[in-house]
Amino acid sequence: MQRRTFIRISAIAGGAAAVPTALWLSSRWSAAEAATDSSPIVFNQLGYLPNATKLITLRSPSATFTVRAVSSGAVVLQGKLGAARDDAASGDRVQIADISAVRQPGMYVLETDAGKSASFEIGNDAYRHALWLTMRGYYGQRCGCDVDLGNGYSHPACHLTAEFHKTSAKSGPCKNHGGWHDAGDYGRYIVNSGISTGTLLWAWEMFNGAVRKLDLKIPESGGKLPDFLAEIRWNLDWMLSLQDADGGVWHKQTSENFCSFVMPQDDHLISYVIGTGSPPYKSTCATADLAAVAAIAARCYGPFDDAYAKTCLDAAKRAYGWASKNPDVRFQNPQGIRTGEYGDGDCRDELLWAAAELWRTSGEEQYRQAVESGVSYLRAGSGIRVKAPAWNDLSALALWTYAMADRKGASSELLAQIRESSAREADALVQNSRQNGYGNTLSLTDYNWGSNGVAGNQSLQLIVTDRLHKNDEFSRAAAENLHYLIGRNCWDLSWVTQLGTKAFQHPHHRPSGADNIAAPWPGLLSGGPNAHPADRVGWLLPKRPPMQMYKDDEAAYSMNEICINWNAPLVFLLSALNS
Repeated sequence: MQRRTFIRISAIAGGAAAVPTALWLSSRWSAAEAATDSSPIVFNQLGYLPNATKLITLRSPSATFTVRAVSSGAVVLQGKLGAARDDAASGDRVQIADISAVRQPGMYVLETDAGKSASFEIGNDAYRHALWLTMRGYYGQRCGCDVDLGNGYSHPACHLTAEFHKTSAKSGPCKNHGGWHDAGDYGRYIVNSGISTGTLLWAWEMFNGAVRKLDLKIPESGGKLPDFLAEIRWNLDWMLSLQDADGGVWHKQTSENFCSFVMPQDDHLISYVIGTGSPPYKSTCATADLAAVAAIAARCYGPFDDAYAKTCLDAAKRAYGWASKNPDVRFQNPQGIRTGEYGDGDCRDELLWAAAELWRTSGEEQYRQAVESGVSYLRAGSGIRVKAPAWNDLSALALWTYAMADRKGASSELLAQIRESSAREADALVQNSRQNGYGNTLSLTDYNWGSNGVAGNQSLQLIVTDRLHKNDEFSRAAAENLHYLIGRNCWDLSWVTQLGTKAFQHPHHRPSGADNIAAPWPGLLSGGPNAHPADRVGWLLPKRPPMQMYKDDEAAYSMNEICINWNAPLVFLLSALNS
């Protein structure tokens, strides 16, 4: 995921410059804290599916390995380790143990000359709890209602009043609530909600069997609407509330500045609906994002609530109409606004996604034609490149939904280009996975702000491409990213709070920092290693290989914040693996 175009505060209101010296100096990183202090044998701390590829990384030299069943101590597999090689991303010298031949469900340990690993599971249910926990993490991010995850992770309803900011061309109270707090702060942003909500709705459509019966233990549980869709609707309803009568959509709802590290109900800064500050006050990217998401929602909610589905489709069409008439209204923070900007200099990809989803939903020719004419900008240079999506580059979602629409009239030439380009990009990700000592698909340049989200979206790319262009290597590489995120990395760390045997502990997340509970709120994915940190903690890190540019520190917002758009592809990946 590309970094957002703003600097977040670390611990108190007023921006990074206002962080007390004592606070950020306490985050100094010594050589003793290097990743090399973690276990020499690393793997997915959740375990593995029985018939899946199972690769374990070792950092201490050894010739052979032995796998034993924990229950009996019996040897179930012996083998030779792969040749030692240098891993550029981590700077480690590694060997790989391939234990794929172990398929019987149970608990196991790996023994080598370097010692014995922690125990790990092989089983059909290895990832079911992870799917539940990461999706339920969205309930913990809810704004505007009582939240109670159990074990003390709770807060009363927050941000129940709102006002139109002068930049919106309206004034006075705004009667809305809901949505998900975007990240470690309490802002809500249409643009980032777009890719997050869209990704989750795609998971519903593609892996319905895995998510349909999830009991998320949310306030709506037990109702007509499945919990998965009910949780998404909490955010979707808020997105719809930011649509103006003319169809345009305001960019975000935040205070003028970030609040301090307080619980959400203690944030008393005014929650403003914020516009561009000049006519037409709404922004193109936000409006097109809503059009795309609402069009998907019309498909997903129809079987349960026909009236709501029609409301979503109407909103999508009105939003697309506005965005088509105002195709280049960009958003920059108006004077006096210092919260997340999510500025995007090119909204053509958002418009393309909106047209594609509307065509897939409605079948109306105008939307098919809009996709086929709108795609021309992607053909410049070397031609269409279908690469992993990001909040500010949604062209892949547009092209994939066009290819999966299964509607008559689609251009055979464009369909072939989408499939061929997707396969080329997926092949490159497979090669990255093979070359990486920890199996992930990231290139050396992908370790930026939100690199764990990049890994998640690359898995989404591989899974969708596998559907368009069947290749078992694509789904295997997608799973390798899960293994990386949940322990098979140079930190021997799970980057999801309260998941795995050794999860990170100090996210840049206000509820986790203000609730007086030692462990953070559950089910949230850290942004992960960042070779170009933008916070004071990161600036103090010695320069190391990109995977090692990380610190589990609340103040390290450019490495250790959480965000809804990083959790979404992880939920998508877990839905695929559980299907």
